[in-house]
Amino acid sequence: MTTMRDVAVLAKVSAKTVSRVFNDDPHVLPETRARVADAMRELGYVPNSLARTFRTGRSPVLGVAVPDIADPFFAVIAKAVEEVAARADMGVVVSSLGYDPQREAGALESLLRRSLSGLVVAPTSQDQGHLGTWAARLPVVFVDRPPRGLTADAFLGDDHEGGRIATEHLISHGHREIAFVGDDPRTSTTGQRLAGYRSALVDAGLEPSGNLVTFGAWGSRGASDSCSRSAPDGATDPSRAEQVVGRLRRAGPPPTALVSADARTTMTLVPALAGSTWAVVGFGDFPMAHMLSPALTVIDQDPATLGHMAAERVIQRLATPGRRFRRRTVTPVRLVERRSCWSPAQSAVLFPSSFPGAGPSASHVQAATPDAHAHRPAAIPVPSLVEEPTP
Repeated sequence: MTTMRDVAVLAKVSAKTVSRVFNDDPHVLPETRARVADAMRELGYVPNSLARTFRTGRSPVLGVAVPDIADPFFAVIAKAVEEVAARADMGVVVSSLGYDPQREAGALESLLRRSLSGLVVAPTSQDQGHLGTWAARLPVVFVDRPPRGLTADAFLGDDHEGGRIATEHLISHGHREIAFVGDDPRTSTTGQRLAGYRSALVDAGLEPSGNLVTFGAWGSRGASDSCSRSAPDGATDPSRAEQVVGRLRRAGPPPTALVSADARTTMTLVPALAGSTWAVVGFGDFPMAHMLSPALTVIDQDPATLGHMAAERVIQRLATPGRRFRRRTVTPVRLVERRSCWSPAQSAVLFPSSFPGAGPSASHVQAATPDAHAHRPAAIPVPSLVEEPTP
C-alpha cells in the first residue's frame, strides 16, 4: 500500500510537505506542488481519511453523492443517510453530481478529498472504475444503481419487478396499448423497469410496440428518442414532455395508458398530460402525488430504507474492516393504488387543473411479489428483502 512517505521519496520532498500539498497549503511553491501531485498520480496514492480524522480529532464525515438533491427520491435518500450518520456522531456532506455522466469522476474526486470516512453514491456514468483507488481506502456504498467496473456494496430497489407490476396493473384494467416513458435507457434503473414492462406485456400475450416507448421527457442528457434537443444538465424543458406526449398520441394505435419510469419524468409529464384520458402509473412516489386530480397511482421504492441501509453499511465497514458482507441487497417495491387508473371504457380526465380535485384520495397498498412469473392474486403479501450472495 502506497504511503505518504513513498510519495515524499519520489517527489524528493519531506512527508510534511506532501501533507501540506494535499491539504492545499497556500505556502507551498507551485513547482513543489506540481512535483508532489505528479508523484501522487504516478503511485496512485490516496490518503487514509479515517486515520487523518483520528489525528486531527475531528468527527468523521460521511459523503453523499446523488444526481440531483432536488429530486424527491434522492432527497429522501440523503435525509435517511443524515439520520443514520447523526446517530453515529458523524457529519454529512451532500453533493449533486448532475446528469452529465462525464462530470461524475471529477465531482466525486473533489468530494472525496474532503477528508471523508465513507461515501454513499448513486452514480450517473456507465463505469465507476475510477473509484477503485478510493474504495481500497474507505467504504464506498452504492444506492439505487449498482456499480460498473468496481466491486462494492449496493442497495437497490427491485426495478424489474416494479416495471412488471405497474404494467400488469394497467393490463388488469383492460388496457392493451400501454406506453412507457423514461429518462435515459442506458441508466440501469430505466433499463430494468423497461425490461419489466416488456415482460408483463409478453406474459399477457401482448406484443411490445417500439412506437409506445420513448425517453427524455424532461430533457436529460443521453436520452435517445426523436426529440434530440437536450436541456442544460439537470434542467427541465417542458417542451420535451409535450413533444413526447404528442409523439405517443400520433402512434398507431395510440396508447390508452402509460407507465412513467421515474418521479422526475412523472412530474414533468403532468402538465403535458392534463386533459388526456390515459390511465397512468408512475414509478416513484413524490410529494403531492396523492393531491393531484386524480391522485396518482405509483410504484413506491421506499428510498428512506435504501438510504438507511447504505449508511449503516458504511458504518459497519468502518467498525469491522475484515468482516464479509453481502455485496448486493435488493429491496421490494410496492404498488400504491390511488385513482389514476381506470378501464378504457370508463376513462376520466387527467389533471384538469393545477389544484387538487375534490373527493377522497385514500391509497390502497399492494406489494410486488418476488416471483416475477407467478400469477398475482388480488391480495399479495409483502416479501422480505432479497439478498444476493457475495460474488
